[in-house]
Amino acid sequence: MPSARLLVLFGSQTGTAQDVSERLGREARRRQLSCRVEALDSYPVVNLINEPLVIFVCATTGQGDPPDNMKSFWRFIFRRSLPSTALRQMDFAVLGLGDSSYAKFNFVAKKLHRRLLQLGGSALLPVCLGDDQHELGPDAAIDPWLQDLWEKVLGPHPVPLNLDLSPPGVLWPSKFTLQFLKDTPSSGPEELCAAGTDPQGPPSELQPFLAPMVSNQRVTGPSHFQDVRLIEFDISGSGISFAAGDLVLIQPENTASHVQQFCQALGLDPEQHFTLQPREPGVTCPTRLPQPCSVRRLVSQYLDIASVPRRSFFELLACLSPHELEREKLREFGSARGQEELCEYCTRPRRTALEVLCDFPHTAAAVPPDYLLDLLPLIRPRAFSIASSLRAHPSRLQILVAVVQYQTRLREPRRGLCSSWLASLDPAQGPVRVPLWVRSGGLTFPKTPDVPVIMVGPGTGVAPFRAAIQERVAQGETGNVLFFGCRRRDQDFYWEAEWEQLQARGCLTLVTAFSREQEQKVYVQHRLRALGPLVWELLDGRGAHFYLAGNAKYMPADVCDTLLSIFREEGGLSDPDAAAYLAQLQRTLRFQTETWA
Repeated sequence: MPSARLLVLFGSQTGTAQDVSERLGREARRRQLSCRVEALDSYPVVNLINEPLVIFVCATTGQGDPPDNMKSFWRFIFRRSLPSTALRQMDFAVLGLGDSSYAKFNFVAKKLHRRLLQLGGSALLPVCLGDDQHELGPDAAIDPWLQDLWEKVLGPHPVPLNLDLSPPGVLWPSKFTLQFLKDTPSSGPEELCAAGTDPQGPPSELQPFLAPMVSNQRVTGPSHFQDVRLIEFDISGSGISFAAGDLVLIQPENTASHVQQFCQALGLDPEQHFTLQPREPGVTCPTRLPQPCSVRRLVSQYLDIASVPRRSFFELLACLSPHELEREKLREFGSARGQEELCEYCTRPRRTALEVLCDFPHTAAAVPPDYLLDLLPLIRPRAFSIASSLRAHPSRLQILVAVVQYQTRLREPRRGLCSSWLASLDPAQGPVRVPLWVRSGGLTFPKTPDVPVIMVGPGTGVAPFRAAIQERVAQGETGNVLFFGCRRRDQDFYWEAEWEQLQARGCLTLVTAFSREQEQKVYVQHRLRALGPLVWELLDGRGAHFYLAGNAKYMPADVCDTLLSIFREEGGLSDPDAAAYLAQLQRTLRFQTETWA
C-alpha cells in the first residue's frame, strides 16, 4: 500500500451517508490506498491531529441538525478552545447529503467545511452538495466530485508504478462469513436477546423495550383515502420517561410472505442457524444480531429487503452474477453512465431490493450467504412523534401513524415497512409486543410559566402538540393556541372531542381549516392570516413561542410567508425587518419546526 492513509468518517441518519462512505472505501482500495471507514462518533476525535487525509461524509437532518451518530463529534469540533492550527497537517474534503426542499440545505456539510478551514485544515475541493431532490439523486453531484477527488488525492499521494488500478468488477471479500451449524440450537439465545433480559440503563437501540400494544384503532372515516391509526403501548416497568416533543423509535419487521419469497429466490433454508464471523480484525458484528441466529430471523428482523436499493447494491450484484445477460444489465445500473436508466427502473417506481432480486433470478440464486450483509442494509428504526403525555396517560405511550401506501407504475402498491407492519398488528387477537425506545425530539416547549404557545399542526403533524397541550394543561397553562387543518371534519379531524372539551374549559384556543368542505380550499396558513392581529399580539406583546409540524412539501414555506406578511401588516415592519424578526425567533428557539418529506 502507498504511504498515504485515507480516513473516511461519516454521519448518517438513514444510511445513505454510510453507503456513500463504504463506496469511497471500495474505490480507495481499488486505487491501492489504505482506507478506514468509521462513523464519526465511533472515531476518537482527538486522533484527528495525526490524520493526513480525511473525507467527511455527512447528512443534514431536520432543520439543519447533524445526524445522531455525529452529535458528539459536532460538539467537540466546535469547542472554542481548539487552536486555529489544530488540523494544519490535514488535507480534507467534505461531502454533504441533503434535500434542497429544506431551508437549511446541506447546512451541516457547509458549516463543517468552514470549521475545518478555521482549524487550519487544507481543503482538497469545494464541499460537495448531494441533493435528494435531483432526479438522479445525490449521485448527480457525487460522481463528478469523486472524479475530481481522486485526481487531487493521487496527485500528492500517487499510486506506485508497480501497482495497477483494480478494475471496477473485481469482487472484494465479504465483510463477514456465515458459518452454518449442523444442528439447530435449543431455543434460547434468540429469545433471550429479543426479550432484553438484564437491561443496562433505559431502553435503547441495542436494548429496546418490548412494549405490549394495548390498542390499534383507525381514526379516519371509512371513506377517507388514508388509514391513520392511534396506537397505544403499555410502558409499565420499562424505565421509559419522555416529555412533549420527544420521539419514540420503533424497530419494524419484514412481512412473512416477503421473507419466504426472499429465501426462495436465494435458495436459503429459513430454519438453518449460523454464527457470524468478521473477516478482518477490528470489524465488529452487528450488535443487535444474536449469535447463533436463524436465517428466518436475519431476513425478517435485520435485512432491509423492502428498501429501494442503492447503486452499490447493483455494483456488488454484478460482481456476483454468473449469468452474462443479467451481469451486463447490472453493470450498467451500477455505472455512472447508467444512472438515468437505474432511476427509471428502480428509484422512480420505488422498486424494492426483493423485487430486483426476483427480476434477476440467476444472479439471486448464486448470491453466497456470506455477502448478505454487504448486499443489504440493516432495517433502520422509524421515529414517530409521541402523541400523549405521561401526566394524562400514566404508563402509556401513544402515537398517530399514517399508513403509507401509494401506487406507482408497478402492479403491487408501495407500502411503508413500519406503518404497514404496525397496522397489521391486532392486540385483540392475542398479545403483541413491539420493540421501542425513546429519544429527545426537535421540539422543546417553554419551561417558564405563562408563556403562550402557538402550534400549527395540519394532519398527523398535530401529534406532538397533543402531547404538549396535555402536558401544559396538567401544569395549569391556558395560553395554548392550536391551528389544525385536515380535509373534512367527519373524516380526519383527529381528537375532535378532546380539543372541544379543552376549549370549553378555557384551556385551548382551537382554529380549524377543513380544506375540502367548500369550493375554495382553506388551509392553516389562511386561518393564520385571518387571525394576524392575535398572532402578532401573542408573539410581540406576550413573548409567545411558535411551533410548526407536518409535511415538508409546501406547508412550511407557506406558513413562513404568512408570518412575514403578518409582521409587515400588523407590526409595521419593512421586508428586511420582517425577515430579521423571523430569523431572531428561530435563533432564540421561539420558532421551531418538525417537518418530514
